[in-house]
Amino acid sequence: MIKINTIEEAAFQTIRRGSTVIQEDVRNAFREAIEKETNGASRLGLQNTLKSIELAEKEDKPACPDTGWPIFYIKVGNEVEINGGMMALEEAVRNAVRRATRCGYLRKIMKHPLTGYDPGDNIGMNIPDFTYKFVPGRSIEISYVAKGGGSECFGGTRQRVVAFADGLAGIEKFVIDSFVESTRAGAICPPNILGVGFGGTANVAANLAKEAATLRQIGSHHPEPAIRKMEEDLTKAINDLSVGIMGTGGKTSVFAVNVEYAYTHIAGIVVATSSNCMVARRASSRINADGSVESLSCADWFGGR
Repeated sequence: MIKINTIEEAAFQTIRRGSTVIQEDVRNAFREAIEKETNGASRLGLQNTLKSIELAEKEDKPACPDTGWPIFYIKVGNEVEINGGMMALEEAVRNAVRRATRCGYLRKIMKHPLTGYDPGDNIGMNIPDFTYKFVPGRSIEISYVAKGGGSECFGGTRQRVVAFADGLAGIEKFVIDSFVESTRAGAICPPNILGVGFGGTANVAANLAKEAATLRQIGSHHPEPAIRKMEEDLTKAINDLSVGIMGTGGKTSVFAVNVEYAYTHIAGIVVATSSNCMVARRASSRINADGSVESLSCADWFGGR
């Protein structure tokens, strides 16, 4: 049986790593962008951001002053035994968020949306956010992602319905238009990881886009050839816009475009985009049935692909 204090400690360490240690796939994306960049200002911006990432890990400090929403994706083994059950698991994660806030890994930025009331611990109605998958086995995998305010609130997420007859062309046009509008609004910090979700209902498409943006590694590909081609075509088209880091111009405007989909009603296709910050803060841990904890190099949210 997995003890609650084990879950709380694992969740806290996952938040700490997610806030301060940027994953190697993101660092490699910066290195590759620096290597091919010919625009001096853009190259310097990429170099300075990578240096900042390295300092954050060295100093055990948040990689960005906007520590974002506390969002958790949790895979629960079908045979897992948790002391206190699922409600106790959620409370353990909330306690980890409180502790991470006290320790400075999270800023006190979650507030009541109308009154502005600040609980001071990033805990409130429907926050933290929990998404679950139930899988075979006896372990728990906790993935933490920090979705920043700009990439989420001020134009970093967009959605519309395209006609079924518009198909692929309609989806890709909307994605490119959304990136342009989000960047023009100053809402996002390119180069982004851009998530795209299409099909399903409005909330399904939006959730898929967010998962694609925050949980997939840079350089990963959808297993279906047609979807992979969409990812490659959209990445090229957006990079050809020459937006560059923070709009300074350059060869890299997105590190990746990751696409996920759901079956849809023939009445239309919901399409959603979700931008993730260039520092792409995420971390994952596996809690085994014997209470041991493993730090994972990447989330296994999409079945190991």
